[in-house]
Amino acid sequence: MKQIIAFAGTNSKTSINKKLAEYAASLVENVEATTLDLNDFELPLYGIDYENEHGIPENAHKFLKLIQSTDGIILSLAEHNGAYATVFKNIFDWMSRIDGKLWSEKPMLLMATSPGARGGATVLEVAKGRFPYMGGNIVADFSFPSFYDNFSENKIINNDLNEALSKQVEAFQIAL
Repeated sequence: MKQIIAFAGTNSKTSINKKLAEYAASLVENVEATTLDLNDFELPLYGIDYENEHGIPENAHKFLKLIQSTDGIILSLAEHNGAYATVFKNIFDWMSRIDGKLWSEKPMLLMATSPGARGGATVLEVAKGRFPYMGGNIVADFSFPSFYDNFSENKIINNDLNEALSKQVEAFQIAL
C-alpha cells in the first residue's frame, strides 16, 4: 500500500491548514496517510554560525527522512505576510542544507488556505515558483478561500470548492 504524508506549514495548534491537509488526505484512496505536525520537529533558527558550531539538528534529518520515505506529500501552507510561516521556512532551510532537492521528486498536492477570500494564494504562488528547484514535483495545487465560511465538521461544505479539491486529489492520486 502506498504511503503519504500530510502536514501544514505552520506550528499553530489550531491550524486551519492542518485541517485542510488532513481532509485532503482522507480523500486519497487506498493509501496509508500519516499527518505530521511541525511542533514535533522543533529546530533552532537556521544560521550558518549555528550550523558550523553544532551541525545540522537531528529533527531536520528526521523530517527529511519522512519525506524521502513517502510515496506522496500533501502540504497546506499558512500565509504570513504573503510568504511562508517562519517555522516552515526554518525546517525548509535546515532540510536544504542536507539535500538541495529535499522534496525528492515526490508527487505533491500543494495547498493553502486562509480566513480571507484569496485563500493563501500568494504563498501558494511563491511555493509553486520555488519548490521545483528543490526537487518539488507539484502535480496538483489548490487555494481554499474563506476557510471559516466553507469548512465545517472536518470537511468542505461548499460543493463547488469540494469538487475543485476532489479534482486536484484525483490528479495527485494518479501521480502516486
